[in-house]
Amino acid sequence: MKILNKKIAAAFVLITSFVAQTPLFADTDHIDKIKVGTEGTYNPFTYKDEQGVLTGYDVEVLREVDRRDPTLEFEFIASPWDTLFLGLDANRFQVLANQIVSNPDREKRYYMTDYSYFTGVSQLIVKGGRTDIKSMLDLKGKKVASLVGSSHTRALEDWNMKNNNIFKITYYEGDITLVLQDIQNGRIDATINDPLMAQDKAKIQGLNIQVIGDERIAAAPTRFLFQKNADGLRLKQKIDRALKSMTEDGTLSQMSLKQFGKDYTK
Repeated sequence: MKILNKKIAAAFVLITSFVAQTPLFADTDHIDKIKVGTEGTYNPFTYKDEQGVLTGYDVEVLREVDRRDPTLEFEFIASPWDTLFLGLDANRFQVLANQIVSNPDREKRYYMTDYSYFTGVSQLIVKGGRTDIKSMLDLKGKKVASLVGSSHTRALEDWNMKNNNIFKITYYEGDITLVLQDIQNGRIDATINDPLMAQDKAKIQGLNIQVIGDERIAAAPTRFLFQKNADGLRLKQKIDRALKSMTEDGTLSQMSLKQFGKDYTK
């Protein structure tokens, strides 16, 4: 049924895409079954709904890619953050979808989509009601937490180094759950991370945290990530074609507005 439906969709794309010299997608007799690694605990970007089904902004973007490209079929697999890249290296996954941003190490080892689908932001997060921390400079002498391997951690380290290492960084494994709990109970003074995710996670846990002002410590486009080989390149090119069409017809913007009330794709 999936193959039949995808063939019908492929024919529709061919008929309606008359403005192009060639069809957007081809080779519809062969469907690539792609395993997608995603954390599944990084609300609202990747998480399990009440029925235990993986969803979230990153997941739904790829589901839209699936609908547009009849040659792709995605299977989403939840895995802890510190296992995602290992799983990609071992071909347990063929693509990662987890608010991943580019850095020199990742560019050297992996392919990433040319088209981004979101702009990830790093902001300062503290316990609700604190008035002594209003900016990064107020962290002098305080304990700041961050997650091992996170792009937010790199941004935090860079900022601290440029400002004479004014605070101590405590590193945590896994997701941000324990970090937010330790901010709540006073073991840690602050962290930097994505404000949408942190607020969503705190709400679920019943924690009182707040995002400080509008100061962005860092902002970077998020991309899907692939193995650096021929199969990875082919998959990257397919997903880039779909992302391009989703950008041009406004679908990505509408998905962001629907989920967050704001267009974070620009």
